[in-house]
Amino acid sequence: MEASKTRSGNNPVVLALTGASGAPYALELLRRLCQQRVPVDLVVSRHGWDLLRREAGIADWAGVAAYLAGREASADGIRLFENDDLGAQPSSGSYPVRGMVICPCSTKTLSAVACGACRSLIERSAEVMLKERRPLLLVVRESPYSLTQIENMRSATLAGAIVLPASPAFYHRPQTIADLVDFIVARVLDRLSVPQSLVEPWEGGRE
Repeated sequence: MEASKTRSGNNPVVLALTGASGAPYALELLRRLCQQRVPVDLVVSRHGWDLLRREAGIADWAGVAAYLAGREASADGIRLFENDDLGAQPSSGSYPVRGMVICPCSTKTLSAVACGACRSLIERSAEVMLKERRPLLLVVRESPYSLTQIENMRSATLAGAIVLPASPAFYHRPQTIADLVDFIVARVLDRLSVPQSLVEPWEGGRE
């Protein structure tokens, strides 16, 4: 399903939402990408929609668009794809994209990426990123990790993915939950080479 046909000239970022807790990370990342006018191909799994409903009160595409509109961002650069549409553009290596972020990334999705499963558009798109040597960021949110999950992270990393756990730092002296969310979003934007001013680079110890 296409939410908008308005695209800018630069390549899109594929943003996938799965069923792990962490809707604020995904929504803030989406907002920042839209504000920077970076096109986004959005894919939300069935459990991802349930996550958005439970954690953000967003039940459908209209809710996503309304969320962005209320936070100084336009949804015009977003295209929404169904997760069961394995023939969609992000499933092809010939389709140029800037990279892919799975945020939040459930451990079920992590397992699929680690073994190269292609049962859904999210899984197939992730496999395409790896085979085409494009950036694939997995924002895993789970604690503690089982040995199986650690091994899956290892396998995904060896295949070329970047495992970026939702583990914010505190050197920027966060005052709110939004500050903690911004830290992770900033790290993702940095990896995608998207300019950000959310968190200043670490400058080393000060006397």
